Amino acid sequence: MERWRLYTSGLCWGEFEVERGEIQYMPFDFSKGALTAAHPLTEEENAEIRAFTHLDPAALLCSLAQYDQALAMGPAEVCISGAAYQRAQKGRYIQRKVKFPANITWVEGHVCAFTSPSRERVHLLVRAGTETHTILAQWRRAYPLEKPYPVKDLGEQFVFMRDGVRLAARLLLPGGAGDALPAVLVRTPYGKEGDLPSYYRYVQRGYAVVIQDVRGRNHSEGEWIPNFHEVEDGSDTLDWIAAQSWSNGRVGMIGGSYLGYVQWAAAASGNPHLKAMVSVMCAGSGFQDLPRKGGGFMSGLLAWVFAVSQRTFRPDLMARDDWEELLRIRPLEEIPQRALGYDIPFFQEWLRHPDYDDFWKQGDWAARMNHTDVPALIMSGWFDDDGMGTTEALDVTRGCSAKNRKVLLGPWPHGGNAVYDLPDLPLEADALREDVDLLFFQWFDRHLKGVHNGVESGPAVEYYTLGSECWQTAEDWPPPSGAPFSLYLAGEGSANTSGGDGTLLPSPPAEACYDEYLFDPSDPASCIIDLSENEVAMPADYRREDARADVLCYTTPPLAQDITFTGDFTVELFISSDAVDTDFVVRICQVDPDGRSLKLADGLLSARYRRGFDAPAPMKPGKVYPLSIRTSKVSNTFKKGSRIRLTVTSGAKNWIFPNSNTEKGFNSGSFVTAHNRIFHGGDFSSRLIAWKEPSEKEGPLFDLPSPCTEEGRPAK
Repeated sequence: MERWRLYTSGLCWGEFEVERGEIQYMPFDFSKGALTAAHPLTEEENAEIRAFTHLDPAALLCSLAQYDQALAMGPAEVCISGAAYQRAQKGRYIQRKVKFPANITWVEGHVCAFTSPSRERVHLLVRAGTETHTILAQWRRAYPLEKPYPVKDLGEQFVFMRDGVRLAARLLLPGGAGDALPAVLVRTPYGKEGDLPSYYRYVQRGYAVVIQDVRGRNHSEGEWIPNFHEVEDGSDTLDWIAAQSWSNGRVGMIGGSYLGYVQWAAAASGNPHLKAMVSVMCAGSGFQDLPRKGGGFMSGLLAWVFAVSQRTFRPDLMARDDWEELLRIRPLEEIPQRALGYDIPFFQEWLRHPDYDDFWKQGDWAARMNHTDVPALIMSGWFDDDGMGTTEALDVTRGCSAKNRKVLLGPWPHGGNAVYDLPDLPLEADALREDVDLLFFQWFDRHLKGVHNGVESGPAVEYYTLGSECWQTAEDWPPPSGAPFSLYLAGEGSANTSGGDGTLLPSPPAEACYDEYLFDPSDPASCIIDLSENEVAMPADYRREDARADVLCYTTPPLAQDITFTGDFTVELFISSDAVDTDFVVRICQVDPDGRSLKLADGLLSARYRRGFDAPAPMKPGKVYPLSIRTSKVSNTFKKGSRIRLTVTSGAKNWIFPNSNTEKGFNSGSFVTAHNRIFHGGDFSSRLIAWKEPSEKEGPLFDLPSPCTEEGRPAK
């Protein structure tokens, strides 16, 4: 007989006894804080475990002999029971082509563990006695004499807001822990019951947990307007927690996406009871992140809009096969009725505020933040479609002491630390972390309980560099060892001709000239995403889009040495147009010798907002205007022989609704074709500004003398 244990965040949540294909299961009784009696594992129990941990005990434990046989010869790649595995270092095999992989730890001829990184949690199925070969060794060093508390579920509580609206909250307390407890607050629009078991782990380690439905969602009263009430509601909820008999007045907040946004909104209130945050893939303010990124209107947000269009969360409304048709509907106010058969009040409210006004200011936590002293652990990814929210968080915490700020940036999408294979970008084994939830607990223990665990003495910033495929550390963000580095746009034409295929060079051309393109809003270039997937910042090969006539490409010659850029980019453009308004969309790509043009970062700006989102102004035909576009962030080593490409266009189908090129911007069915020009050289030296890390060797950056070679350039 073999004994296996199921762990979540270092806590044992069940045991299995395996003998001749039969599995006996001893689930953990959270109300008693102990394992229950063994009984045959049922299909229902197995399904519940699989849904929560992404591990399938029945399938995995009944196939152990097959796994051992398949891995005995140490193959580089192997398929076991339909699952694809790749050998990694230190006796590990990672599962490919799947979200939430079941990675294998292989020791002395046997599988000893299956590990599943799952965004904010890590789950393990471990053979008893082999725990020290897994991440559990670190957990046991951090919690050597751990005896989990039982979970007392006090059910639904109602919290009064300052305007009399009641918000529903679920209260969980650790049994036997006494009074004066630190608390973990979770505020969610997705239903407080939906992920309830994931918060038991905090209760088991001595925290009170409050999970609250935000205003207008699930069981909470009031009107649902995303991002609008969260500063005041967050503060009122913190006050309520501090006033409870079981509370010591010290509260931490945790969560991702919208659950990250509400943390920063609460921090912006200045409430003194908020003592720590764990911000994961946090959403940002209206015109920096969503729904009005760069002043455009995000069509890529529609799947989420549909999912939160009713009082309860409806993820089934995300999957559609008629996005192409829906994106053509004008005015945009008609989309919900056509798609769902009912209006969405908050969507209509968004559209009633075309510019940055008091409505958008209300939810702009970055603008409302007047202090940055709440200790924050900030986690995000290079391909997080809420990445600009994390950029805002990094900006407002710049200058904080290292003990109050820890940053973890990986090569992850919005779904986080959970997948190795992104579109056109397979990641290496170390790209996923097994210690994220350990860091979360140590952060809360340090700042809510005063435990001196050394979490603040570790690296202030950890980030993953693509290309070099390694984790790096820094004292601040961006890394202080780097410096700004400019690449200037250069075209092929004179001042009176248009080109379109240009170069990026370390020095600007002496003479000013321009490239131009026609932007037809009825046929914009595409952003390569699946709208139903609700991931709108994925990397992808853009070589076909780069070849379009309305996409200008500026590409360096082949690199003569490796070069690493870390941080966000700034694209400074000098533009003109015969339209009163149009959008400018930029992408930074790595062009490989085989022609792949991998998008690494992007950004956009509606030209009417060139002076600020609160100061819209039409353009005058023929006048040249400066634009500054801040992109998403990345750390990437461009390898010798590859090229760096900046593309400029005016549309991104699927990502944003196209600008009509009229005063009505994105919400008009009357499209006008715009003649847009990009100037470079002389007094109009458009450029790409990157944060360059030190090179290991000095020497020429590019393989010259032929920066104008046709090789690798998309055909027009």
